[in-house]
Amino acid sequence: MAPDDVLAGLDPEQREVAEAVRGPVCVLAGAGTGKTRAITHRIAHAVRSGMVDAQSVLAVTFTTRAAGELRQRLRQLGTPGVQARTFHAAALRQLTYFWPRVIGGEPPKVIESKMPLLVDACRLVRKNPDRSELRDIASEIEWAKATQIGPEDYAEAARKAGRTPPVPAEEVFRLYDAYERLRRDRHLVDFETILELTAAVMTEHREVAAQIRQQYRYFVVDEYQDVNPLQKLLLDTWLGGRDDLCVVGDPNQTIYSFTGATSHYLTGFSVEYPNAAVIKLIRDYRSTPQVVSLANRVIDRARTPHRLALVAQRPDGPEPVFTEYDDESAEADGVARAVKKLAESGVPTREIAVLFRVNAQSEAYEQALTKAGVPYLIRGADRFFERPEVRQAVVLLRGAARSAADDDELVSTVRHILAGIGLTPEAPGGGKAREKWESLKALADLAEDLAAEGADLVAFVTELERRAGEQHAPPVEGVTLASLHAAKGLEWDAVFLTGVTDGMLPIIYAETPDQIEEERRLLYVGVTRARAHLGLSWALARSPGGRRSRKPSRFLDGLTGRSGASSRTSSSGSGAGPRDRRTVAAPVSCRVCSKTLVAAAEQKLGRCATCPADYDEALLESLKAWRTVVAKETKVPTYVVFTDVTLQAIAERAPASEQDLLAITGIGRVKLERYGEAVLALCRAAAAKTEDA
Repeated sequence: MAPDDVLAGLDPEQREVAEAVRGPVCVLAGAGTGKTRAITHRIAHAVRSGMVDAQSVLAVTFTTRAAGELRQRLRQLGTPGVQARTFHAAALRQLTYFWPRVIGGEPPKVIESKMPLLVDACRLVRKNPDRSELRDIASEIEWAKATQIGPEDYAEAARKAGRTPPVPAEEVFRLYDAYERLRRDRHLVDFETILELTAAVMTEHREVAAQIRQQYRYFVVDEYQDVNPLQKLLLDTWLGGRDDLCVVGDPNQTIYSFTGATSHYLTGFSVEYPNAAVIKLIRDYRSTPQVVSLANRVIDRARTPHRLALVAQRPDGPEPVFTEYDDESAEADGVARAVKKLAESGVPTREIAVLFRVNAQSEAYEQALTKAGVPYLIRGADRFFERPEVRQAVVLLRGAARSAADDDELVSTVRHILAGIGLTPEAPGGGKAREKWESLKALADLAEDLAAEGADLVAFVTELERRAGEQHAPPVEGVTLASLHAAKGLEWDAVFLTGVTDGMLPIIYAETPDQIEEERRLLYVGVTRARAHLGLSWALARSPGGRRSRKPSRFLDGLTGRSGASSRTSSSGSGAGPRDRRTVAAPVSCRVCSKTLVAAAEQKLGRCATCPADYDEALLESLKAWRTVVAKETKVPTYVVFTDVTLQAIAERAPASEQDLLAITGIGRVKLERYGEAVLALCRAAAAKTEDA
């Protein structure tokens, strides 16, 4: 491939990026504008023209999957020698190589999760936070380390940053300090420490820095709006004062500030490098003009918008649909019906996504899609190659490949092996069985694709191992359920954005102007995931018959086209009553002293917090144990099943019927249907023990 051939097919702005072969270069690339195409062609053009050696290029991105895609595209462009890695993978490779030489001994072991070490830290300081608090504390430690804040400075830094830690800041400090002491004592490193140590080794050992800088002279950083201070420190250390750097990003897609990421490095690039070339990619090849128009209008209303208005390149498509429902159950059922209708019209289910703000919203859509007979998969749960059925299949296929005969037919061999672990001719109805079947079916389909290219079983297993290393999963048939954060970087033919209400988007704990604007960008990211079909919906009440007090997100003000695209659906799907209808709750009195209760927790308990209460402690413990099992099985926080206050109320009242359960504030029909039978069974068992005693 000649150098000029690499430039063929690029639009004028993409070509400008590709021809800017030496840095510094800043590419502001809007959603769907072909940024990966532009930077890979830039690298290939620089290598093919002889201006850069392939071995001296380091392309850095944020996910293993994105790094794998970069490598694949570069191979297709005839430049397989380029290194494309995540920050952590590149740093770990260097740290492991130089450790025996400059530190001595075995390199430290990498921990994938902070949780086990944090549990030990809790024992050390005699604290016992619950699992959800532990996850939040781990996130606080990650933020502190990413922003280069030590344990002793955490409390003050968190206060200045406006963070709300899950436990008092002093407790976070003590746990953070204990975590770091345990990590060092046990010769372990987490992802942040990998970056810290690599930068430190280069700074303290000039010969190491010289060797790394001799190796890598040409840097490309993707998703630059997501860089945090620690990553920027390492990048600057790699560069060592040089400026052969190309960065690519979109400030309108900055949605990870809570982790320490900042778009300031991207937006201030030309200040840091006054002679930098700044190129904008604005031609959107992903979405229809209707989707692009809505995306532009969403971001134009930002407090300080970054002017990167997209220009649609695709033909016209359907208008975005805005739908209001009476309650969350009706919304989930309505979205499931719309998904099924699209699938029946010919849109593959793998090209449909249902997106939401928080993972706890997933359950309603899992149930609704199962009821509608529509397969789904949950993004952000298990990675494809880490699913038990996939790991089992790969082990069996690897074993078969070692003893395969030359005349073994790939597809029949693979299907025979997969049939032994659950691949049936027909798909199961739904739920976990359907998820497992879809995973195995994806492997069988991949075998068919590779067999058509002449691959045998050995080549198939080799390809599986390559894909597993790059997290390049084969397409799985099923609607994607994902949070808006997990959806970034992906795209589908049809996208349903759900729960678009004030309090959810923006989320209720987004209080500062900067936090509100990040929530707006999150909506923008959601909108720009859609190629053609886009639906946005919200519910006025949490549960059927509940108070219809919610409002559509403020981000939709002036955008819904109420006279045209929007529709109005009740929980029954047959239309809605007057908009001003409200359900007014009667006052709740304390069952001990008859005083009117105001606080939500007291209303749920049915008594004043100071009034005495008699309850079965064994029943409360059994309820908590049951809740833990349910939360683990359904992959939701325990409070999503029932809060501690609700369990306390159940233990105090010992309900004997469904009506008794419904009388407890906060337990509606949805909770009753999901958990009522199990809770009442526990209450009956406790009552029987009491009678026997």
